Amino acid sequence: MKHLLTLAAVMMATPALAHMDPADHGSVLAGLTHPLFGLDHVLAMLVVGLWAALIGGRAIWTVPLGFVTAMLLGFVLSLLGLPLVAVEPMILASSVVLGLVVALALRPAAHWAIALVGLFALFHGYAHGTELGAAEALPYGFGFLLATAVLHGAGAMVGFLLQRQELPVRILGGGTALAGLVLAIG
Repeated sequence: MKHLLTLAAVMMATPALAHMDPADHGSVLAGLTHPLFGLDHVLAMLVVGLWAALIGGRAIWTVPLGFVTAMLLGFVLSLLGLPLVAVEPMILASSVVLGLVVALALRPAAHWAIALVGLFALFHGYAHGTELGAAEALPYGFGFLLATAVLHGAGAMVGFLLQRQELPVRILGGGTALAGLVLAIG
């Protein structure tokens, strides 16, 4: 129980730093750190990996890959200047909805899980694109895609380590959903 409380505290902590300036740190590092400075992004990325581990089988890599692919598409849509509505509400909804599917221990076929995470990933990628600033698109995009994959891997690792203990995984899912709700109303 102590480890679950520690993990929950770490997941709820927010960094005190702003996004890195590409002029000072380079576009790759700016992209790499960008998803880490928003609790809404971190929660969604971790819970995607956690859900993938809960589903098991090929979903362990296909669900996160589906997220990363759809996120790249959202990034491109943003760079092209195509409009996408309700970006922030959908990002907040991603933590709540994906946290709930883990809390309920839903194990759909991988293609359904990929479709759901892909929908939310589109909005995450779009948001990253709108916050490109002075960064170069290609290295910045590489950086945030890599950070996302690492966060998915961390979530999957937690899920894998707890695979024989479904209750802690479900509690983490519920905690993610609750944290997403707090962010949405706060």
